[in-house]
Amino acid sequence: MNKENYAKELEKYIEQKQKEGIYPKLLLHACCAPCSSYCLEYLREYFDITLFYYNPNITSESEYHKRVEEAKRLIEAYNRQIDDKNFEGMNSDDKARKINFLEGDYNPSSWIEAVRGLEDCPEGGDRCVKCFELRLDETARIAKEMGFDGFTTTLTISPLKNADNLNKAGKEAADKFGTIFLPSDFKKKNGYKRSIELSKMFGLYRQDYCGCSYSKAQREREKAATREIS
Repeated sequence: MNKENYAKELEKYIEQKQKEGIYPKLLLHACCAPCSSYCLEYLREYFDITLFYYNPNITSESEYHKRVEEAKRLIEAYNRQIDDKNFEGMNSDDKARKINFLEGDYNPSSWIEAVRGLEDCPEGGDRCVKCFELRLDETARIAKEMGFDGFTTTLTISPLKNADNLNKAGKEAADKFGTIFLPSDFKKKNGYKRSIELSKMFGLYRQDYCGCSYSKAQREREKAATREIS
């Protein structure tokens, strides 16, 4: 069975819209600024993007707000480049378009309820799938409600996230709310590597865990084990 090439599917969509002279309105779900950096650099030439920050999985309020502010700061930096016509060090050219920002409701209790009973699952397991479904369902709902041409997520840039699970959740959310999900696998073509470069360029806060208390606890256990070995 051939594995789906989500990155190629997105490229085909972009190529078709470019031939038609259309810049679709895209709602881009964002998990954090570092993961958004490459996705925005790549997509802003082809879409009118609104970055949608919806992450109720981040149960620490201070961590949540820190990540929100970094996402806003990144967007402001990208938009300043367009105003200044200064793309030094960037891959984008003068076709890049300004980016909008939209923050979703911050309601950690909705996430806690969604993953109830899955607290002991390892990272990448069923708890993560439920988390993907919650966040992409809300993105799809907003995309439909606000008249976007489609939506996708920055989550596929992470080497630790399963692109099949994410694209399945996105497609199901799109079907549920009557909108279009654009398949993606942003880690392809050195996307993840580029996100690290951009994070350094912009001095972005780069966390070492996904966001929820369980992923943070697992990361702390891994670091403690490493210290013991060394």
